[in-house]
Amino acid sequence: MGKYLFNTEKIKYVRGEKPDVDCILCAIRDRSEKVRSLEVFRDDLFIVSVNLYPFNPGHLIIFPVRHITGMNQLSDAEALRMHHLSASTIEILREEFNPSGFNAGYNLGSGSGASIPHIHMHIVPRYENEVGFLDVLAGTRIVVVDPREAVERLKKRFETHLS
Repeated sequence: MGKYLFNTEKIKYVRGEKPDVDCILCAIRDRSEKVRSLEVFRDDLFIVSVNLYPFNPGHLIIFPVRHITGMNQLSDAEALRMHHLSASTIEILREEFNPSGFNAGYNLGSGSGASIPHIHMHIVPRYENEVGFLDVLAGTRIVVVDPREAVERLKKRFETHLS
């Protein structure tokens, strides 16, 4: 079995040791100095950000600029934009990281592992010979690309594809 690196910062975050903000994604939207932004793209409706605690290199989240907590609160325009943006994001990640597949979806409610009360979609690049998705969710692994490096690499691709 592979070796794992225990990520104590993620545990602190999940257990409640969060930045002093009402919503971390709204704080990213507002460019608050209280949170670290790993934003790679923004338009009038959505922001795309590298996940601070990635499961794999290139793990991104897509979230609406507007604070909403459920999928049923997305306007028709937001739902359509989310679909198009997720498809573009997958293509960008395919070009930059060359994964063999993707997991794309939402964690809805605390029972699913959701820890942020602002709807967001995860796009997780997947690679051959890794453990299953649930194994990844249950533990912490070594990620070989620093999230800050991923931001710089991906910003350029988003500018090319979506500008």
